[in-house]
Amino acid sequence: MLALLTMLAVASLSSAASGEGIALRNPIRLIFDTDMGNDIDDALALAMIHALESRGECELLAVTVTKDNRYSAPFIDIVNTFYGRGEVPIGVVRQGVTPEDGSYTRGVVAATDDGRPRYAHKLADGSDAPEAVGLLRKVLAAQPDSSVVLVQVGFSSNLARLLTSQPDGDSPLTGMELVRRKVRLLSAMAGSFSAELADKGFGEYNVKMDLEASRELFANWPTALVASGFEIGIALNYPAQSIVKDYAYVAHHPIREAYELYQKMPYDRPAWDLTSVLYAVRPDHGCFELSPPGKIVVLEDGKTRFDPAPDGLHRYLKLDRAQSARILEALQLLSSQPPESR
Repeated sequence: MLALLTMLAVASLSSAASGEGIALRNPIRLIFDTDMGNDIDDALALAMIHALESRGECELLAVTVTKDNRYSAPFIDIVNTFYGRGEVPIGVVRQGVTPEDGSYTRGVVAATDDGRPRYAHKLADGSDAPEAVGLLRKVLAAQPDSSVVLVQVGFSSNLARLLTSQPDGDSPLTGMELVRRKVRLLSAMAGSFSAELADKGFGEYNVKMDLEASRELFANWPTALVASGFEIGIALNYPAQSIVKDYAYVAHHPIREAYELYQKMPYDRPAWDLTSVLYAVRPDHGCFELSPPGKIVVLEDGKTRFDPAPDGLHRYLKLDRAQSARILEALQLLSSQPPESR
């Protein structure tokens, strides 16, 4: 028995030294809700989720899309398949905002080599994917109570509609009841909470683009909610150097190709969406500080206000500048980690 314990201790130390880590608790059951195609940080965040799953820290239950464009879901299918998880279900918003093409999804989906698709995927068009709210209800109904963490890094369209959904064949509960029973945390990239941005009258993109849904969500979401505001991601710039070097383990990488299509290289890009994923999966790693509890209010003009309240369910992330280098290193290592099969 002593020999066995010694072996386990050595393995644990070796794993920690290599940065791999050992999952000491059950993997977090994660749903990723994204406006894939509007910015490149959504793609980096999805790659990061796959690395965290490979490390045993989370399980990606589903991906839902709030960008109503035909290429968003196929691009997600490409990334999931590249990382060996092509079976992850994908749901798409209907009659959502920003239906126009993104600057990288169509290019990656349409890429060919010798007349054949460059990247394997099954989903040819977003219209072929199931509707997002129905998929959310189906997935949530199948999970244990208080077990699911939702990461929303796009608009509030899908989750606001989920709250007002009615009982169906997957669950006799209303959407509000289903969320209250199954969801433990919503980690959202939304809003802004710095005094400097407030003085400028700043309204954050994810909140403004589907304002009615944002107001519904923040007014009525029934579980703990932690927001990563605009000021967090803008202070953490993902470096182009990582794209050039860290993704070069294959000739064609969908994340690298997407990044190169999004803007003219080389460029660094704020890591907004990655911060919400990092907090959702590693809330106790000390990367961020939290505000006191309170209530996030979305105003009629799209700006956000935080009202402190001892019994409030909402908080927002606060960045300790001394942790910035450590956080950026983690974001790069995770988003660029090769699939297990490689």
